Amino acid sequence: MVRNINLFLFEMKEGFFIALQSIRANKARSFLTMLGIVIGISSVVSMSTAIKGIDNSFQKGISSLGTDVLYLDKWAWFSNVEFWKLRNRKKITMEQYEKFKSLAVLPLAVAPVTNSRQTVKFENSSVENIFLNGSNSDYVKTTNFTFDMGRFYNDIESKASREVAVIGSEISKKLFPRGDALDKTIKIGGISYRIVGVLSEQGSFILGSFNPDNQVFIPIGTIFKHFAGDMFSTITINIRAQSPALVQETKIEAEGVMRKVRGLSAEEENDFSINQQEGLMDNYNKVVGVIQIAGLFITGLSLFVGAIGIMNIMFVSVKERTKEIGVRKAIGAKRRAILGQFLMESATICLMGGLVGLVIAVLLSLVINRFMPTSIQVSAVFTAIGISLLTGVLAGLAPAYTAAKMDPVDALRYE
Repeated sequence: MVRNINLFLFEMKEGFFIALQSIRANKARSFLTMLGIVIGISSVVSMSTAIKGIDNSFQKGISSLGTDVLYLDKWAWFSNVEFWKLRNRKKITMEQYEKFKSLAVLPLAVAPVTNSRQTVKFENSSVENIFLNGSNSDYVKTTNFTFDMGRFYNDIESKASREVAVIGSEISKKLFPRGDALDKTIKIGGISYRIVGVLSEQGSFILGSFNPDNQVFIPIGTIFKHFAGDMFSTITINIRAQSPALVQETKIEAEGVMRKVRGLSAEEENDFSINQQEGLMDNYNKVVGVIQIAGLFITGLSLFVGAIGIMNIMFVSVKERTKEIGVRKAIGAKRRAILGQFLMESATICLMGGLVGLVIAVLLSLVINRFMPTSIQVSAVFTAIGISLLTGVLAGLAPAYTAAKMDPVDALRYE
């Protein structure tokens, strides 16, 4: 038993060195043969790192908003309802919010939200088209926000509609690169606001304008006072359940309470929507799923082309080394030794191509990371190596079997 194991290891070692000699002797051919594997592995690893990075960023952004929060709105985030029906719904007003808050029992916190897009300035610096969020002091209770410095505006500042602001981390970096934003005065729409708080990094690459890092938060009375207009007179009601387990019950209560507030009869359908992050997650997962399928198809196609190329080159190699195979068989080499030699050569070519593809993928992820988040996973590295070896073994099976079954006499007479 031990002798057989030692013999097998010796054959593997010899096969590996012969494979290296063959690759070294045909550098250009071996390099061109590896290209398909290089492209395939770099594609699958790059896709994996990009999707994982985006997923981490998305999950972080979603968690900062709270997974147990409902959004009662005129508009539906994802719905089959015709657009004109949604457009013709009545707006949700502050008066309706007050009634809703007084009647709802289950929510941990309820906050009205309205938005505007404005340019934010500090001295000679400015950031344009910023999402201006107006709410009350309860808004922070409907989120999982954390602060780098300062605080959220309080109830007194909210009710008095004072010119105070909380800014996201990206706004702070752009306007205050030295990190001294607290108590500074910024201008929004020509009005001065004192910064009372700066959020720590909360958001997500995917959330775009809805990323808290790119928002400014001011009291809702202030936004109505300075930016009042027909398009901003409707609000969204953020409703936070007491726990994730009570989200569904809170949603059912919210629907009943809002129907009462809106004066809807039993026969009338809802003229409002209660949106959840589940819908956002479902749509996100669908998009990611499509990207993954497309990426896997491209990867599979590259690996298939690479495998066909390696198989053809291995057949050429078998033909070129027919006499060598005959000599080895004549002096006692077994079929398994010949089979193992060519499988080892095919697997080595693929493994080298996989390692080159892996290095390219890592370098690409470092470049991509400047524009969007990436995350290199150890599992992706091992998967790439495993795929490379498997491709090499499968591509080399037919040529190796052809070499192993050669008759030594015919092989020695081959010209």
